[in-house]
Amino acid sequence: MRRIRIVVALTLFAAWAAIIGARLFWLQVVDHHKFVLEAKGEQERTFEVAPRRGILYDRDLHPLAVSVYAESAYAVPYDVTDKAADADLLAKIVHTNPDDRYTTAKSILARMNASRDFSWVARRLDPSVYQRVKALHLKGIYFVREFKRYYPDQTLAAQVLGYVGSDEQGLGGLEYEFNKELRGVPGRMLTALDARRHVLGSQERDPKPGENLVLTIDANIQYMAEKALDENMERTHAEHGTIVVQDPHTGQILALANRPTFNPNNYRFDNPAQLEDWAVSDVYEPGSTFKLVVYSAALQQNIITPESMIPTLGGHINVSGRIVHDDNDAIRYEAQRGNVLTASQALWQSSDVAAIELAERMGKDNFYKYIRAFGFGQRTGISLPGETRGLLKPPSRWQPTTIGSIPMGQEIGVTPLQLVTMASTVANGGVYLPPHIVLEQTQKTPKTGLTADTFHPGDNLPDPLPPGAHRVISEMASAELRKMMEGVVLYGTGIPAQLDGYSAAGKTGTAEKIDPRTHTYSKTKFVASFVGFAPVNDPAVTIAVVMDSPEHKYHFGTLASAPVFRQLAQEVLEYLGVPHDQPLKTEKQIAQEIKSAPVEEPQQQLGDMNSLFNEINHLPPDDPLRQQYPPGGAPVDGQSNPPDVPASSDSDGSMHPAPPFASETPAAAQQPPPIAQPAGAPGSVTVNARDKVVVPSFLGKSVRDVIEQAGAAGLGVQVLGSGLAHQQVPAAGTRVPEGTQIVVSFQP
Repeated sequence: MRRIRIVVALTLFAAWAAIIGARLFWLQVVDHHKFVLEAKGEQERTFEVAPRRGILYDRDLHPLAVSVYAESAYAVPYDVTDKAADADLLAKIVHTNPDDRYTTAKSILARMNASRDFSWVARRLDPSVYQRVKALHLKGIYFVREFKRYYPDQTLAAQVLGYVGSDEQGLGGLEYEFNKELRGVPGRMLTALDARRHVLGSQERDPKPGENLVLTIDANIQYMAEKALDENMERTHAEHGTIVVQDPHTGQILALANRPTFNPNNYRFDNPAQLEDWAVSDVYEPGSTFKLVVYSAALQQNIITPESMIPTLGGHINVSGRIVHDDNDAIRYEAQRGNVLTASQALWQSSDVAAIELAERMGKDNFYKYIRAFGFGQRTGISLPGETRGLLKPPSRWQPTTIGSIPMGQEIGVTPLQLVTMASTVANGGVYLPPHIVLEQTQKTPKTGLTADTFHPGDNLPDPLPPGAHRVISEMASAELRKMMEGVVLYGTGIPAQLDGYSAAGKTGTAEKIDPRTHTYSKTKFVASFVGFAPVNDPAVTIAVVMDSPEHKYHFGTLASAPVFRQLAQEVLEYLGVPHDQPLKTEKQIAQEIKSAPVEEPQQQLGDMNSLFNEINHLPPDDPLRQQYPPGGAPVDGQSNPPDVPASSDSDGSMHPAPPFASETPAAAQQPPPIAQPAGAPGSVTVNARDKVVVPSFLGKSVRDVIEQAGAAGLGVQVLGSGLAHQQVPAAGTRVPEGTQIVVSFQP
């Protein structure tokens, strides 16, 4: 019995020893690597050391975006005594912006509860905020130094530079486009910890800083452009505006300004629309500025010379059953010259009829070839994100009337960058040069440093030409068109763009926008533009000014954009030290020239006033107020709208149908017609007199008096022009609902 017990005990002991041995073998041999990794995880911490992000310089090595040190606060929740109380206390200091949800007490506490070892409190603190948090001496709250992206000039070139996120990732502009090059290579720091989480030692691998970029931007010219744009936004109350300044002989962008704008130092709380770079992403119909393509192609193909005579057909042309009209001022000018103009005069007056005739002569395939050669319908390849190619249909998809639309800058979408590059092609002798905005990159140069490249205007093209460059028109055709464009500024719609001491050439444009509600051309929303260069014979700069939806009295390119070109070009040329090529003028001479400038649509047509009145008041089709009025606003009995296709005024007052790409919309719902009452005055209309007000006569009154009188009567006013009122719609004595917008046209 005793031997049996001993055997059993030995057997159990042997089994136990075998199990222990097997377990030890499993732990120390099979799972050895696994437990080594777990031990390292407990005893070591690896931190990524952010590299210094590369600097963005202007061409004179003025820093536009730099990385500076900033303190960030973090918590080790395991060490925090009272998380809720500390979170509330910290939020009172670090939560400086009501829109910042990251630094609220609730967010700080949530991050503390989500981790045992680490949670951010607030990152990249301002020095004053850092000092206040540090003075609290809270247990478990520590600080680490990080890089913070800083833009010394605040909003200057904001859309070009872009912005970075909290993790130093580029999110817009050049910061996004060159994020890989700018960010560099992160370093590593290995830290050993004891059981109490105290640091025993560390090993570091230094980060590799990012590359620096030198831009073609001149910070001084950029400032001038933004200042001019700010003043014009204030004057015209446009929704947004863009200015692009380019060196015509290299394609380098010297300034690119957008409004509204944002501060990249604090971009998170801005309207997303303010972050957009309209110069490369905004597609709009260019209007009459696109006529430069027509005349370039016609000159190059010897279809015309500047003195060739073009019949203007009384200011009307039939394009596949669609009647296109020149504006009233051009028609009067043409009539005085027997309805035959030279090609130069036709461009000065921005004749739609002449432009369409030239396009028809060259044929749609040839015309399309030149449109593409000038860079339209394709991306320029500039190093800015979000660039669009614009809108351009191949000739196989053109409608019969398209040949009458594109020459006027309709049925085609362009960007401001494409527009200025087209004008630079004309300015430099006829060679298309792709625009670019990056001048130098440290990783692409053998030298360790960078050198300033101050802009000095030149007259030589790059040799050899850069990739993508090609000749579009000959030097002769370019010289002829430059002189014709000079005439636009001297005698035509571009007179407000005249400079003091310098010759200038350019073209105005006024394009109607598409109304998203009706999918037809709007009577109240326009894009006003001007593109030009100076001096004429040796251009130093090309400038495009595009204003979106300026106040109606400024909606012409002549009034909204040409004066901006004059202000900016004058400042830039003086700044660059360009010699004068024209006599200096007195202030009296300058004022007289500007006052005498014709506009692309100097007198609002009465039919257009009726259309505008109908549109802004959303009148149903059967409303009795929808009728034609003679001068003064009195209606003509029995007169109705002509049976033409629905038309809207183009950049120069021409009439054309709604865009062919507009979608069909259902007719307005039929409403019971109001009961017409006897008119209060001859020629007036009364509609259901209850809760209606009588329209007073505004004729002969100033803008201010009209607005005050209308306000007292409970009416609104749509102002057209300036000076004294000479037409109104509807007529005085008409009874209309309170709040109705009255259209009043003014003349000096």
